[in-house]
Parts: sequence; C-alpha cells; structure tokens
Amino acid sequence: MTKNRVVVTGLGCVTPIGIGKEAFWQGLITGKNGIDRITRFDVTDFATQIAGEVKDFDVNQYIDKKEAKRMDRFTQYAVASAKMAIEDAGLDLEAEDLQRIGTVIGTGIGGMETLSEQAAVLDAKGPGRMSPFFVPM
Repeated sequence: MTKNRVVVTGLGCVTPIGIGKEAFWQGLITGKNGIDRITRFDVTDFATQIAGEVKDFDVNQYIDKKEAKRMDRFTQYAVASAKMAIEDAGLDLEAEDLQRIGTVIGTGIGGMETLSEQAAVLDAKGPGRMSPFFVPM
C-alpha cells in the first residue's frame, strides 16, 4: 500500500461556539459553552431539551438563496465550511488541479430537519407531495 501525503492548508468552521476559524478558536480558548436550550423546534415532548445549535448563521453569505433552499441546514453548514477552508487556504480553484483537492466534513447527524419535515408531508399528504430534493439533501 502506498502512502499519500496530505496537507491541511485551510480550515472552515460552522459550530455552536463560533462561525469561522477565528471565532471558533476564540470560543475554544475562552471556554465558550455552545450548549443551550433548543430553539429551532418545539421540544416539549422530548426528554432532551438542550443541544449545541449553531446560532447567527447567515447562509446568504456563502450560498445563493435559490441553492440554499434546496439544501438541508447541515449541507449549508458543510458548503459554507468548505468555502471558508478554500478561502483560508488561499486556493485559486481556476489554477489548481481539482483532482488533488478535497474537503473533510464532520457532522453528528445530518439531514434530520428535512427528514422530519418530509415525514410529516408523507403522513399528511402522501408520497406525491414530498420534495424531489428530499434525497440527498
């Protein structure tokens, strides 16, 4: 097996303690707590009512409004993070061999917002009314 060298040249972060490399780092070194009461949906019937939600994320800074509507929130976070990493690395994608560039993305669980919404649509209106963008989001 041959070993390929990997070089991390850029970083992009969308996290509960900060959006962007600098804000994330400041959140880490100051011990910022990103855990709070869930605000995105009604948690009255859930045992867990706290989570690490990303606050103050403006998708329009990173993604065209029309494209963003077709993406689940976690995909928006991933695309924004990748764009930040490319910018942080100072990459000119027009001048690079795109076959030699990649991003690594981590998420706890993705697509749950869309899954929940589309399950409700399926239950109330049937499969014909589900979004054609449901898979993949």
